[in-house]
Amino acid sequence: MTVKTRPTPEETRERILVVAEEHFRRVGYAKTAVADIAGALGMSPANVYRFFPTKSAICEEIARRLLEVSTDQVRAIAAEKGKSAADRLGEMVLAIHRYNKNNFTEERRLHDMVENAIVESWGVVKGYIQGLTVIFAEVIREGMVAGEFVVRDPVEAAMLFKQTHVSVFHPTLIAHCADLDEIRDLEAQARGLTQFALRALKA
Repeated sequence: MTVKTRPTPEETRERILVVAEEHFRRVGYAKTAVADIAGALGMSPANVYRFFPTKSAICEEIARRLLEVSTDQVRAIAAEKGKSAADRLGEMVLAIHRYNKNNFTEERRLHDMVENAIVESWGVVKGYIQGLTVIFAEVIREGMVAGEFVVRDPVEAAMLFKQTHVSVFHPTLIAHCADLDEIRDLEAQARGLTQFALRALKA
């Protein structure tokens, strides 16, 4: 006779996140209540609240995981050997754009969750943006050492580099630009912005 073991707190927490993300993708963030998540798990809302005090806390953890994937992609490109700093920055920009477009723009129901995160200024979103700036700064600093870039402050340059690409990073702006007749090819726009920013770094 097999004895069923009770799931550990970590396993229960993970199940809540998996089911919550599935609901957000299927019916949308706004239309999903904690009671819906609890019902799908066969538990009471009070039990869900033992692990996450609010629905926003669930959303923030899901957002953190999704953004962590993007950060890992960018960090891997930054660490590639044998490529110039300029080439790595260009690849990083496209990786961020494609990830945000595929996960937060074309996934329209997840887009609502991201909008909420940005409006509420969740710490996870701020951390993601700051993390990207740090990685950009590291690559720009390497470009300075290699003689590719002529700038005084790699951190300031990284912040400006990031800001130059807001229209191809921000999910809402990506969606808006995709609807404009004059900006149909967003990847071409991303490449153009990067070339513009690289010229400034090299000047």
